[in-house]
Amino acid sequence: MTNLPPLPAHPVHPVAINARTASRVLEIEFDNGKHFEISFELMRVYSPSAEVRGHGEGQETLQTGKRMVSITGIEPVGNYAIKPLFTDDHSTGIFTWAYLYWLGEHHALLWQDYMVRLQAAGFAGDSGRDVQPAPKQGSSCGK
Repeated sequence: MTNLPPLPAHPVHPVAINARTASRVLEIEFDNGKHFEISFELMRVYSPSAEVRGHGEGQETLQTGKRMVSITGIEPVGNYAIKPLFTDDHSTGIFTWAYLYWLGEHHALLWQDYMVRLQAAGFAGDSGRDVQPAPKQGSSCGK
């Protein structure tokens, strides 16, 4: 996940959020008029959690088997973020408004980056989207 654009430097605030579970997208509209549809899969793959991002550059964990992931709930985090509850039991990512804006604005670039990383890991085409990861034998987060 290198060479990706930075988060927006200007403050962004949502005016509408809608989780569309049938199509598995989060619709979000911001006060500047921008409207995005962010797939749940992309949100899960780019979760800002330590489980996905690690604790520093180079510690990222490639997420596989997330093609059909959905969201069962969304918890507000103060007035600056949300915490989606994913169907694969992932619930530790706190998605700030700026991060959601970034995901929406760069959806195509991030998707391309994800496909490149899957192929670099040895998955043909987009087959890594269906592969279930092996069970974890411990956690680097002290759990």
